[in-house]
Amino acid sequence: MMRHHILPAIAAACLAVSTASAQVADLRSHTEFRVCADPAAVPMSSEDGKGFENKLAAFMGEKLGMPVTYTWFPQGSGFIRKTLRAGLCDIVMGYAQGDEMVLNTNHYYTSAYGIVTRKDSPLASVDTLEDPALKDQPIGVVAGTPPATNMARAGLAKNMKGWDLFVDRRVENPVGDMLAQVKSGELGAAVLWGPLAGPLVKQNPDLQFTPLLKETTGPKMFYRITMGVRLGEDAWKRELNSLIRRNQAEIDAILRDAGVPILDDYGKELKQ
Repeated sequence: MMRHHILPAIAAACLAVSTASAQVADLRSHTEFRVCADPAAVPMSSEDGKGFENKLAAFMGEKLGMPVTYTWFPQGSGFIRKTLRAGLCDIVMGYAQGDEMVLNTNHYYTSAYGIVTRKDSPLASVDTLEDPALKDQPIGVVAGTPPATNMARAGLAKNMKGWDLFVDRRVENPVGDMLAQVKSGELGAAVLWGPLAGPLVKQNPDLQFTPLLKETTGPKMFYRITMGVRLGEDAWKRELNSLIRRNQAEIDAILRDAGVPILDDYGKELKQ
């Protein structure tokens, strides 16, 4: 008797999954390039359209022949659920490869964490967290990011100054605060994600960004960056993959112009 109860339940579950998949497929707009984005994630995205992800979105929309529209929401807890999964928008620019909350396109660039120092600092030649020159130096880092683990393993924990990972960038600016303290000398260095730090360092002639390409232990320092779409939207993903492949040179040019450090696919060296 139990088997007769299980089979209808399985059939109902399969029908529910099928229906859900159909509903997901119907959420995408075919008349607008609808982007989910943080309104204050400078230099990546901003409500004034000046972020490099805004420029990439404008480029993609132009290639697709669709106007770009935005759903703005601070990145952090609930971002994907309240934007992409709610059907309010169809794509998240700049999403790390492998995250299970979205369906990732092929990556369109690779970047890394690195060290920001003053150009005239004794630390300017440092290119690994195990460099003895970092000992006893105050170093800024975003708590919970991969380099924080490597820094602790390198014996730098006692001098680490941490900033929160998830903040409302409309009222807090951890990266800007860190760079200001490096410039003033309050911090000897800051260890930051390249796409965040690179464009801001490019605007400041006193600072430099050095990618961490020589780390041999702990979490990896480089990540491949994709565009994220809803789970199940495979046709949309394939369309974007084709667009990325055909326009990679133009995408690279937008990123380089912004100051984003671009690496080869294996995170070994800067992409030529």
